[in-house]
Order: sequence, then C-alpha cells, then structure tokens
Amino acid sequence: MTHPVDVHVGKRIRHRRWLVGMTQQQLAERVGIKFQQIQKYETGANRVSASRLWDIADALEVPVSFFFEGLETAETESNESAPADILGDKEALDLVRSYYAIPENQRRRLFELARVLSDVA
Repeated sequence: MTHPVDVHVGKRIRHRRWLVGMTQQQLAERVGIKFQQIQKYETGANRVSASRLWDIADALEVPVSFFFEGLETAETESNESAPADILGDKEALDLVRSYYAIPENQRRRLFELARVLSDVA
C-alpha cells in the first residue's frame, strides 16, 4: 500500500520534471538509474531514499524541500474536484507552456476570449 507522503513526493517529482521539459529517461540518466524506477517513484509505488531524493533534486535544480511543499494541505484538498496545484496536471502545464509561447499582443486577446467563454459556460 502506498503512503500519502510517497505519493505526494512522487507527484512533485513528476511536476518538476514536466516543468523543466525533462523525460523520465533523461532524469533517470542524470540520477544513474533506470526510467522504470522514476515511474515507480512518481506513482508513489516505491519510496525515494534520502540520498536518491538529493540526487533527483540536484538533477531537477530544486532544493529537497521542494518535494514536501504543500504536504500539509494535500490530504485535505484531495477531496476537491480541481487539483490544488493545477500545474500538476500535464494538460494544464502544456497549455500554460503553449500560452506563453504566443506573442504578447495575441496572448492578451486570447486571454480575453478565454474569460468571455468561461463566463458563458
């Protein structure tokens, strides 16, 4: 059975990996393990040892504490319909990356369109 802390740490690993645009294979190579192990860490199926978490933090260029941020609220927010950290959702992260790739004047127009459409829905 997975422990909620292991699941949370795994989600934070996946979140940061997506944010920097790194594949599981690339992260695994930087850490010196197989990508399947990264998969297991990200799902919380396997616990990440302290030394391995240190290596992962170094590869992802974040402090180790990054992986524990939001842990206090993760359990209470798990009952909500929207994710507490919307960027933890791959589709949302891809959307944000694409949005910021649009030139600023067009991005503002797209933003206004999205606001209008969300008010209608």
